[in-house]
Amino acid sequence: MGSEAQCTARVKGRTVAGKARLETEVLEFRGADLKLSIPFKSVRTISVSGDALNIDHTEGRVTLDVGANASRWAEKILHPPSRAQKLGVKPGWTASAIGVDDEQFLKELKKSVAFLSIGRAIKGNDAIFFSATREADLRQLEKLKTMIKPDGAIWVIRPKGRPEISERAVMAAGKAAGLVDVKVVGFSQTHTAEKLVIPVAQRKR
Repeated sequence: MGSEAQCTARVKGRTVAGKARLETEVLEFRGADLKLSIPFKSVRTISVSGDALNIDHTEGRVTLDVGANASRWAEKILHPPSRAQKLGVKPGWTASAIGVDDEQFLKELKKSVAFLSIGRAIKGNDAIFFSATREADLRQLEKLKTMIKPDGAIWVIRPKGRPEISERAVMAAGKAAGLVDVKVVGFSQTHTAEKLVIPVAQRKR
């Protein structure tokens, strides 16, 4: 999940209260009558004044009073981590990608791990990246669990804000398969990734 802050936005002489949110590739602000979506790549300059971010981008200038984390936000906007880094990918990993159609991510993943199986889960994965679009897809978790190492993980990649598959559904399906959810990250502007692992007490080598 991206970083969030209740804040005010100052833009074109207006001051609006709302919520700012850092996603993987975009900074969003939502207020009563103001919505902003600023792709990181559109940012020309950014500076920090106390608790405020001063952002010049292709559509103009905005100041966001995001609080004590202003410097950290500026660093993330200027130097965003790759998706592989956000997902904790390690160079020596064996991984599988099931149903993932994001070609850019697959290329990045292939460069980041020792071995990647695309389209079929193999045994002994450090991580499985599993794309699910419907709640029914989550029935595969029980089988996929047998394909990961005791300390491995299954990342469920699902569309955001879709009633067909909710965060609650992923958590429930994971629990039914003997898995626990430990982390959620923004995978893209349209998708979320949720990390499921085998409980420590149940891991056998």
